[in-house]
Amino acid sequence: MPLLDHFTEPVALPRKWESFHTYWAAAIGGALNRTLPERFFAAVTIHPGGRVEADVAEFDRGPDPAANGSGGGVAVSDYAPPAATVVLDAAFPDDVQVPIIDQYQDGRLAAVIELISPSNKHDPVARRSFAGKCAAYLAKGVGVVVVDPVLTMRFNLHDELIDLLRHPATARAPAGLWAYATAYRPARRDYRNLIDAWVQPLAVGGRLPTMPLALLGWATVPLDLEETYSEVCRLCRLV
Repeated sequence: MPLLDHFTEPVALPRKWESFHTYWAAAIGGALNRTLPERFFAAVTIHPGGRVEADVAEFDRGPDPAANGSGGGVAVSDYAPPAATVVLDAAFPDDVQVPIIDQYQDGRLAAVIELISPSNKHDPVARRSFAGKCAAYLAKGVGVVVVDPVLTMRFNLHDELIDLLRHPATARAPAGLWAYATAYRPARRDYRNLIDAWVQPLAVGGRLPTMPLALLGWATVPLDLEETYSEVCRLCRLV
């Protein structure tokens, strides 16, 4: 199935990318659970960004019945923290991912697949935040695959990761690569800690690649993006 642009019309409306990403994450998780060893389980995590709960101080909840002990409890006064020393800008972007759980190792994270949304690339804070999340995974030996089909924003999150880790510019993606898939495999060879990286371009009208998915404590398995993408396009009646 040729890759479509899900972020501009006519595909974007009425078939919103949020719906497509949700279906795609579920299809990837289902495909992996049909092929992964029983030791591993692919889950699906969808967290819409920008919806962090407001500070409880913003709500007038009325009098607390327990404040006078009528509920049988001990009266506890509300704690009011002092004014913050500093207030920082923060990014709470969308989080659409397929975490691979190792069921033999107390449910630890073995790998993660990230589907990029516009909010992940929206501004410098969001881009650096995403790069920091990937760097944290890699520091724990967790394999990461990033799929970025967002052509409408001309930023490359692989480059953000390279800059964050202070690697040379030669490790960055080719210039002008805005849609791509990347895979990262933490490794130790010749007494060195390394990260193997694969960068594959995505192009509207082209096929999606098969990416190496590195599982912590196991081997590297193929992740066939084309198969799951085609399945979801049929499901969403885009073919």
